[in-house]
Formats: sequence, C-alpha cells, structure tokens
Amino acid sequence: MKQSRSQKELLDRAALHYGQAVQRAEAYLATRGITLQDAVTARLGYVEEPLLGHEQFAGRLAIPYITETGVVDIRFRAIDGSEPKYMGMPGVETRLYNVQAIQQAGDFIAVCEGEIDTITLHQKCGIPAIGVPGANSWKRHYSLLLQDFQTIYVFADGDQPGSDFAKKIAKENQGTIVIPMNDGEDVNSMYIKHGHQFFREKVAV
Repeated sequence: MKQSRSQKELLDRAALHYGQAVQRAEAYLATRGITLQDAVTARLGYVEEPLLGHEQFAGRLAIPYITETGVVDIRFRAIDGSEPKYMGMPGVETRLYNVQAIQQAGDFIAVCEGEIDTITLHQKCGIPAIGVPGANSWKRHYSLLLQDFQTIYVFADGDQPGSDFAKKIAKENQGTIVIPMNDGEDVNSMYIKHGHQFFREKVAV
C-alpha cells in the first residue's frame, strides 16, 4: 500500500527523534563493531522517549528503512536480550533494507540477512549491500531490481534458513555467487572475528 506524505513525515520525524538518543545504544553497537559515526550514517536511533503509539518499543534500537522518498519504515531491535528480538510497525509490509545501495553500486551488489549485517558489509567493508529482515522475507519481485548487475553476491548465514535463502536468490538471478558463512555464524560475527579483508577478498574488491 502506498504511503501518504503525512505517514512518511511521521516516520521521518520519529527517526530523527530516536536518532538524537542513539548514543544510548553505543555500548551495544560497539559489541557489533559498529561505531557511533556508523550509526549516525545509517540514521540508527534509540527509543529513550517513545512517541505516542511507540511505547512497546522503549529501550530498543530504531532502524529506519530509507529510500529516495524518505523514511518508509522503522524496525526496532532489542539490545538487552529480550524477546521478541525484532518488532515492526503494525500493518507494514517487509521491505528491502538499504535499497539506495542499488543506485550507488557498480557492476555487483551483495545481499544478506538482517540490517546489522547489511550495515557491516556496506559501511565497514565497503561492499554495496542490501538486506532483508530475515531469511523468509525475500520476495520474488526484488529480483527485478537486481537484473542489471553482472554479479550478485549472497552472503548466507551459516544455518539451514540461510542456505535456503541463498538458493532461492540464486534460482531467480543469473550471475549469483553464494558465499556461505561458517556454521552458526553470520556476516557480523564473521566480521568481528576476521575483519573487513575477509569479505573484500570474497568479492575481489
């Protein structure tokens, strides 16, 4: 469903409001190898003072989904181990994260699961990357956005859902190269252990 201008303005206002408190999540982000400057670049935030209707997101990391038209969604991640790990805005369909990378990329692009993994590849490793909220969130029409790329690198989590996710994308897109993470690992955990060079070598940047 197409969003109205007022809906987008509300989302943008929320992202700006939560972004002002992002330093409250600095310690958590540091455990993921993400600096405060990285967080500011990605417009991450922290729900210190929930806006009306957002009370259930208090204490969570705010992750805005941004397109050329502005903020189109915000997801909220627990940073204290509470469940559910992720919460979304009511009634909002899942979207691609960091979709602007499609316009910024050259002849290849990376695809992975999760916003933190996407930030890791895109900002920490210098690899243009888009992401989906989870392995089951890939939609067939996303492949239309990837048709002009010579190579699509899929960084698959080291579990069965991650393997299935990668196979689905490979089936739909020519030029797909699947790069599986070690068992039980994902992009961010592999980055923490091996650094950006591990990933840059995989795509020959």
